[in-house]
Order: sequence, then C-alpha cells, then structure tokens
Amino acid sequence: MGGTQPVQAGQQSEDKGAKIYCFMRSSGNDHSVSWNAAYAVIKRQGGQLFKTSPEHASVMITEAVVQDPGNFPDCGRFLGDLFGGSPNKASITSLGTSTTDTTNSESNSVDDERYSY
Repeated sequence: MGGTQPVQAGQQSEDKGAKIYCFMRSSGNDHSVSWNAAYAVIKRQGGQLFKTSPEHASVMITEAVVQDPGNFPDCGRFLGDLFGGSPNKASITSLGTSTTDTTNSESNSVDDERYSY
C-alpha cells in the first residue's frame, strides 16, 4: 500500500488544481486569475523534489478533466486557454488587417508570460 501513496498525492493535487481552475472559470474569472490560483496549489501540493512546470500543470489539469468530465461540468470549454487559445485572441486574429504591430506584440508578450515562473 505504501507504494501507491505518491501517485495518490499527485492525483490529489491534480484534481484540486482542476477543481480550482474550473470553478473559478465557471464563476466568471478570467484565465489568468484562475490559472494562478490552480498552479499555486499544484506547485505547493505536488510533493515532488522539483517544482512542477507550468506546462506540466496544464497537462495535469487537462487530464483530470478528461478522465472525469462529470466531476468538472462545462470545464472542457476552458481547457484550450491552458494551451494558448482564448476567445479574445480568436477575435483579434479574425480582424486581420485592422490589428496593429503593437497589438500583435502585446498578445505575443502575453503568450510568453503564460508559463513564466
């Protein structure tokens, strides 16, 4: 039984991170605030020697939601934001020629900051 404890601990932080992210997004919070809260819990409760990377934390949240979608109702629509997709970017991209270089560089800096730690 002792050999399964680290897996269970990792699973708990994964589920907690997903619950926090999905609850906050469903409550109307934006990606950034929800992500920061979920990632803080995953890092703190991971119980690993090395800090969980932001990319891995995103995968952990996604896996938790996909493995048990009934536990995370309506959260699937937010998962794309964990990997760079967002409705705001889609609308900026669809504007095409009306965007400026400043707007594009600002959106690129947001992408670069998404996983900074």
